[in-house]
Amino acid sequence: MPSIFTKIIDREIPADIVFEDDTCLAFRDISPKAPTHILIIPKREIVSLDDLNDEDEQTVGRCVMVASKIAEAEGLTNGYRLVVNCGSDGGQEVPHLHFHLMGGRKLTWPPG
Repeated sequence: MPSIFTKIIDREIPADIVFEDDTCLAFRDISPKAPTHILIIPKREIVSLDDLNDEDEQTVGRCVMVASKIAEAEGLTNGYRLVVNCGSDGGQEVPHLHFHLMGGRKLTWPPG
């Protein structure tokens, strides 16, 4: 069964998309944890970091580069956080690799 993110990629579910290319898609989180909270996902379905292989290096690298470009475009000049949750204990809720780009306020550590 396709994940909610696959349905967003396929335009079966609407999203506030801020970036798209052949490799990845970025959209605003519907339950933001910071003033800026954008999810960056690979278009190819990869379940989690645990499912990466050598062929995914360019895809993951592209997602990270896109996060950096979006942070600049969003004016996150004082800093931001890029987070990847992996597995249930790591807080991953959707079985599709995704990067959380968060900023727009002072972020604390540890996060959870």
